[in-house]
Amino acid sequence: MTNRNLTELDMAKIVSLAKRRGFVFPSSEIYGGIGSTWDYGPLGVALKRNVKEAWWQSMVYDRDDIVGLDSAIIQSPEVWIASGHADGFADPLVECPTCHKRYREDHLFEAMGAESNASGIELKCPDDGAKLSEPRMFNLMFETYSGPVQDTASKVWLRPETAQGIFINFDNVVVSTRKKVPFGIAQIGKSFRNEITPGNFIFRTREFEQMEMEFFVKPGDDDSWYEYWIKTRFQWFLDLGVRAENLRTRPHEASELAHYAKGATDVEYNFPWGWSELEGIASRTDFDLSRHEQHSGKKLQYFDQELNDHYWPYVIEPALGADRAALAILVDAYEEEPLGTGGKEDLRVVLKFHPDIAPVQVAVLPLSRNDKLVPKAREVHSALRKHFRTEYDDAQSIGRRYRRQDEIGTPFCVTVDFETVETDNAVTIRNRDTMEQVRVPIDDLANQVRAQLRSMGSTRA
Repeated sequence: MTNRNLTELDMAKIVSLAKRRGFVFPSSEIYGGIGSTWDYGPLGVALKRNVKEAWWQSMVYDRDDIVGLDSAIIQSPEVWIASGHADGFADPLVECPTCHKRYREDHLFEAMGAESNASGIELKCPDDGAKLSEPRMFNLMFETYSGPVQDTASKVWLRPETAQGIFINFDNVVVSTRKKVPFGIAQIGKSFRNEITPGNFIFRTREFEQMEMEFFVKPGDDDSWYEYWIKTRFQWFLDLGVRAENLRTRPHEASELAHYAKGATDVEYNFPWGWSELEGIASRTDFDLSRHEQHSGKKLQYFDQELNDHYWPYVIEPALGADRAALAILVDAYEEEPLGTGGKEDLRVVLKFHPDIAPVQVAVLPLSRNDKLVPKAREVHSALRKHFRTEYDDAQSIGRRYRRQDEIGTPFCVTVDFETVETDNAVTIRNRDTMEQVRVPIDDLANQVRAQLRSMGSTRA
């Protein structure tokens, strides 16, 4: 099957696999769970970490015009007043008078296939059919207090985005790095939004991790850089093996644009529930730097030596959720392949991860737990783990172990058998995608694995 045919039922299978194999667990499960909160298991944390490292590699390490930053989650409340989040970061909320459940008004209109500003439509509770209340604006920021006294003066917010931490450090970065426009500042970090209707597994949650980059350009050059970053970010997903037919770009209509945006385009993915935003690329003009300068009194204009002029740079912002990226890659990798003419037992479930993203790149499997095979397999595993992300597995039959490695997306399995220890000092490498097996001398095993990973598209093996 191909990903374009995935359904909500297939999504349920993916969620089940994610828990069973240790990708994602419901948070606080032993206490009944907590809505829209998830914990990443051993394989999930590796998957998301690999996604973040691939993003950082492409954004920072592979370029000389972007630097990194890690700003605080709790910042001065003035940051969010200046940015407009304190007053304007809100969604229209409607409530059922009988069950008291609350919903985002725009999501209900979308579910009905209507415009959010449609007139004459009476919204009813999806659960009990009661007429919903008039909408009230609901601020999405999590509020807390800094210090021992809970009063208005000590109120702070958990950041709803990482971008503002970049803008308030703009001058610090310019002075310390001597970067010249055009240049960017990248950041990966946690953000928090008190979403009214989170859902679709890890797609929309209240606690999430963002990968954002603010690219500062000379006014007038912003349109060309905007187009550049749309193409560059789209290509990033293709380079990580996401299928082109499951990706598209969608420019925002004028009515959709944020008040500060000159333009915005989403990279969308065709999830089992339909096309949804994966990454947003926005042309933010000089809104953020000018607002923070006006609100703080600190000069944030850039001095362009070539032009002998001060100005606020315009900003192009590619913003991607690490959780959404991991989910899209997980969904895109999922396949069910028939192995024969039988029933369920002849169906192979496999995650065809790109080798640079796969949590485990090589699994070492002794044919059995024989006293001769296990020490040799351990020796092979010890040698390979110096070069690759590896796993050792000797539980159950070799066939079950192959299936288990297929389900977690391991590109290659290395099998140690009796010929290894008795005759040829060689092992068998099994390819996840083709299931072909080749015999390789142990002395050349690392080189052979590296070459095969590269043949599957790895740029870091």
